[in-house]
Amino acid sequence: MSIIDVLIIVITTMLFVTFFIPIVRQIAFHVGALDIPNARKVHTKPIPRLGGLGIYAGFLLSYMLFGFESIQMNAILIGSIIIVITGIIDDIKPIPAKYKFLGQMVAAFIIPVYGEIVLRDVSFFGIYLNFGIFSYPLTIFFILGVINCINLIDGLDGLAGGIASIYFATIGIISIMLKNSSGLDALLTFVMLGSTLGFLFHNFNPASIFMGDSGSMFLGYIIAVIALLGYKNITFTSFIVPIFLLAIPIMDTLFAILRRIVNHKPISEPDKNHLHHQFLKQNFSQKRTVLLIYAIDILFAAASIVYLLGNRYFGMVVYGILFIIVLLLILKTDIIFERSKKK
Repeated sequence: MSIIDVLIIVITTMLFVTFFIPIVRQIAFHVGALDIPNARKVHTKPIPRLGGLGIYAGFLLSYMLFGFESIQMNAILIGSIIIVITGIIDDIKPIPAKYKFLGQMVAAFIIPVYGEIVLRDVSFFGIYLNFGIFSYPLTIFFILGVINCINLIDGLDGLAGGIASIYFATIGIISIMLKNSSGLDALLTFVMLGSTLGFLFHNFNPASIFMGDSGSMFLGYIIAVIALLGYKNITFTSFIVPIFLLAIPIMDTLFAILRRIVNHKPISEPDKNHLHHQFLKQNFSQKRTVLLIYAIDILFAAASIVYLLGNRYFGMVVYGILFIIVLLLILKTDIIFERSKKK
């Protein structure tokens, strides 16, 4: 795939989604898919939340224009339909978490069982692990984990869409520089980059539409699938790279789980103590908070490019420094323990 091909895919998808989102907004108002403000929300007026439909429409259009049929792609399409329909139902009228998780589970199950897209082994920093009989459950667990990481980070205008765009852009740059941009993973990467950029045109602060669960779950699903497709190719010489690209949402999710365990609350119970909420408590504006998280995520992306295309040991050092800095920043907040209650 040449640079011209990549630009055609990205720009075509981006323009389609940019112009299709206003139609989605009208649909959202018509069916009542609105995000109503409450004590846990940051916005102050009802916002349509069916943006995932626009992102998914861009994905489908570009696949029809530029894609190719395969068993793997069939599995991805079937799973994506399940995940998006589950999200749309929840966007219109919120459903219990157990039903959403069931939809996620079915979609994740299809990828390794029907599509044979399986996480069989990984290598990182010179360490090799073969998962053997645990390959299938670990693959499903990984997909579910990424879906919920992106779902949980989707709390501010442009946040989840921006993090996803940085992920797709980084993978795209790596695939082009390593001359491995002809596979299904690369195609999906460029399609999704265009789709998320088109959506961000309407979702960056002040947002006129939210992606809703239909969008955040689909983004998490396709990010996980791209990682699984690419980890055996030259695109990812180590599975650790896509993990580090998702460092912010993964850490936020882990801290959320720990916070709820420490406070004896159900893991699925929503709260207002995520990473982005912590920055807002420091009197950062929504826009500045999102841009700060973008900046941190871009640093992890740069470290990933250095790790793969430059000096691996230097890349590892940069990863380590970034994790220490982010952890120090996070531990100065109330993300796990409410320090004000301790005084």
